[in-house]
Amino acid sequence: MSASWEQSRRDCRDKGADLVVIESYEEQELLTKIIKKFTWIGLNDREKEGVWKWIDETPLTQAYWFRKQPPDNGGGDRQLGEEDCVHMRHDVKTEENWNDLRCDASLQWICEKLP
Repeated sequence: MSASWEQSRRDCRDKGADLVVIESYEEQELLTKIIKKFTWIGLNDREKEGVWKWIDETPLTQAYWFRKQPPDNGGGDRQLGEEDCVHMRHDVKTEENWNDLRCDASLQWICEKLP
């Protein structure tokens, strides 16, 4: 199954969860081991460009950006559009597998049960 970032979040919320918030390297490592495709996580800069926040409103403190392409909002390429949502890549190492992408791209997602 795949969907946009917003549709993915809606699916999680319908199940009493939300998109995953990564709070430690151990959690990042575990998720990296289980994903098999590009996968949405609960991080975005939709509110203000370059200010990354988790869906629970906590600011980003530890990041694992893809080194060959740090967050660039599509590099100004109109075809890429605004890249305001974050996904994990399955094909690179744990320490550098996040990438910004258009929020309407269709990817898998990971939900996390709310407390």
